[in-house]
Amino acid sequence: MSAALANLVLAPVLVPLAGVVGGVLLAGRRRLAEGFSLLAGAANLLAALALLRVVGDRGPLVLGLGDWPQPFGIVFAVDHLSAAMMLVSALIAFVCLLFQATRVDPAAGRSAALPLVHGLMAGVGGAFATGDLFNLYVWFEVMLIAALGLLAHRARPAELDGTLRYLVLNMLGTLVLLAGIAVVYGATGQLNFVALAQAPQSPLLAAGVALLTVAFLAKAAAFPLFSWMPAAYHVLPAPVLALFAGLLSKVGVYALLRLFGQVFPAALGDWQAVLGAVAVATMLAGALGAAWHWDLRRILAFHIVSQIGYLILAVALATPAGYTAAVFYTIHHIVVKANLFLIAALVCRVAGSYDLRRIGGVAAARPLLAIVFAVPALSLVGIPPLSGFWAKFLVLRESFAGGHWAWGGAALATGVLTLYSMSKIWLEAFWKPHPAPVAAGRVPALALGAVGLLALVTAAIGLFPQALLDLAGQAAADLSGGGR
Repeated sequence: MSAALANLVLAPVLVPLAGVVGGVLLAGRRRLAEGFSLLAGAANLLAALALLRVVGDRGPLVLGLGDWPQPFGIVFAVDHLSAAMMLVSALIAFVCLLFQATRVDPAAGRSAALPLVHGLMAGVGGAFATGDLFNLYVWFEVMLIAALGLLAHRARPAELDGTLRYLVLNMLGTLVLLAGIAVVYGATGQLNFVALAQAPQSPLLAAGVALLTVAFLAKAAAFPLFSWMPAAYHVLPAPVLALFAGLLSKVGVYALLRLFGQVFPAALGDWQAVLGAVAVATMLAGALGAAWHWDLRRILAFHIVSQIGYLILAVALATPAGYTAAVFYTIHHIVVKANLFLIAALVCRVAGSYDLRRIGGVAAARPLLAIVFAVPALSLVGIPPLSGFWAKFLVLRESFAGGHWAWGGAALATGVLTLYSMSKIWLEAFWKPHPAPVAAGRVPALALGAVGLLALVTAAIGLFPQALLDLAGQAAADLSGGGR
């Protein structure tokens, strides 16, 4: 591999690490730090776009570090799935950094927030690029450290409480993950994805796969291990919250998809019924939690849980079409969910609170914001022709085609509950008059442009779904063909 290609494969880690270094060196100089962070975010986005284009032209790229023979040593391997996830993650990070610069519910200006954001992105990029189980664990830990720093960096009591909840349940997942890796290594003597895909089955290996599955489900916030998400996320400043909402649980789903789609496809037969049941419980628990709450951030956090259920269901279908649906749905949901949290911050700026019972009149005060909200909200519900319609259609079609009527029925019921909670947001925050005579807050043009950009992406995917469908299909083919 040429030096240019090697640098491109490493860029999703190296560019965010440069952002960390620059952010630390510019600490205390807010404008310079934010400008440098935006530059690093833009560079990461351009590198991810170039990487996806190269993978599309040349096929999967594999880079072994340290000149160790395969399957030993540290391996970075980028196929269509990992390249697509890197691109959408870089897009969300860049938009969140733009939003941070507008000072709408910002992270603290003189803190480690910006370096930690780039540290989080380095962990995300490494998790998507790694070609072995142990380094997947390492990158999960990088993400965890950065996430804990972002949760606790303002040191308020509610944030410290949320940090503790996040730490306890994620450390439980980490310990199970490390135990699973140890058992798999003991059973096979390998940790490289390609080598593991060729390993013979054994009871010890099956136990390792079970531990890995539980760990990845915990990282994805699946039922019953999802309580850390609504308990912790709502205390975060809006740009960081949107980044968490868009990316963290999706890395767990990505790992689950990689585990069963590429590394241990034969093991999914033993886990299909369990994953299906977990998916149904996750969908319904998240949707019911969203219907119950009145805090806008908690409602949207529970919606993350319910949508994770759809993603796990797509994995449980265990077919190429199911994996295609999982990839399409993941990319759609990252964009939509991050955008909804940013819009929630603008709603709070306009109406004065996140509590739906204390606000109203946003549509009359800021009609353009109401239009921008409607796009991701209707997409989350699955209204055509937006991206969520195609995502849910793919999952439902494959569920019913495979005879999984109960799973498909639960997905439809979850859609109805999602419609209820999103309608509650519209009626309470946007439609009804404000219960108190307050002046509407200003919406910065750059912030509105940031959420408008993500709304346009959502609409474009919905109106022209074939490009993403082709990419998702190729990603699924890479998985089943062991394309790394």
